[in-house]
Amino acid sequence: MNETLLADLFNGRKVAMARAVSIIEDRRRGWEALLAACHPRVGTARRVGITGPPGAGKSTLTTLLAEAYLAQGLRVGVVAVDPTSPFTGGALLGDRVRMERVALHENVFIRSMATRGSLGGLASATREVCDVLDAAGVDRILVETVGVGQSELDIARLADTSAVVLVPESGDSIQTLKAGVMEIADLFVVNKADRPGADRLRNDIELMLGLRTGATMRDVPAHHGVDLKRLNPAKVAREAAKANDEQSWTPPVLRTIGATGEGVPEFMDALERHFAYLEASGTLQRRRRARLRERVVEAVEQRLRARLWRDAAVNEWLDGRIPALERGETTPLAEAEALIKRAVAAGTLTGTD
Repeated sequence: MNETLLADLFNGRKVAMARAVSIIEDRRRGWEALLAACHPRVGTARRVGITGPPGAGKSTLTTLLAEAYLAQGLRVGVVAVDPTSPFTGGALLGDRVRMERVALHENVFIRSMATRGSLGGLASATREVCDVLDAAGVDRILVETVGVGQSELDIARLADTSAVVLVPESGDSIQTLKAGVMEIADLFVVNKADRPGADRLRNDIELMLGLRTGATMRDVPAHHGVDLKRLNPAKVAREAAKANDEQSWTPPVLRTIGATGEGVPEFMDALERHFAYLEASGTLQRRRRARLRERVVEAVEQRLRARLWRDAAVNEWLDGRIPALERGETTPLAEAEALIKRAVAAGTLTGTD
């Protein structure tokens, strides 16, 4: 590993950061050694995931958050994941261009990454790139996902805080909140809140939150003396979000107008309150431990898959079993088990890359 590159990276120099990110993203020679050198320095930056459907204004809000953090004297890293260009394989939209208001600031580093076919709204190397920025001394890492709708769940495995951005024009709000979005969001942002339908969308989200937590019927008498106000799930969720403390958290539903910056201070405050809750409740440590465990599991799966399918004998054996599968004499699951046992016995899954 180039010691000069590491020294410049750990001193936060942008050129070194850009080079290190490229090495990781392209899996160039020495990328594993680079990650190993970064690992002891990882764990200080706060990671904020910003997700939601296309056109919700994620880039605008990300820019506004970056400006606010820069005004506080913090160093900011922005990882903007975009669809892959079918011609170059690079990021199609180029968020660095759309974030020109902060792109040239000395304390901000912006990287657009292509998904390169990866599902889940993130590029496969996004987590590793965040580690590099963390090791480089960045204080806040803002990760904006590609915005592909129902496959945005990977962000919850990467970020300390996940913000889901929605707009009134996104369609049926209840449909939008399916597919696990309610589970991944630490806070919701209704952007473009000056447009018709914003208040209804906010109320619908709070309604879903109230129904999900079951707080509406908590401590309600069996018959007489029922307070009908307690039967409004949206109201209960709204009050619970206002009462968030260091031991409990109900996702708040915020209103913002990206064009004017309205609501961004409240967005910032909610992010700070959520991080305080994560630290005080021990959730931050649990999330980061889970993140490390997932990284090990992913590495094992990737390495085993690569070793297995690089082996010509394994592929030849599998091709020879296809006729039996076609005749119904065996099943894919049975052949998979037989293949694993054969590879283990042959030593295919042992050794080094």
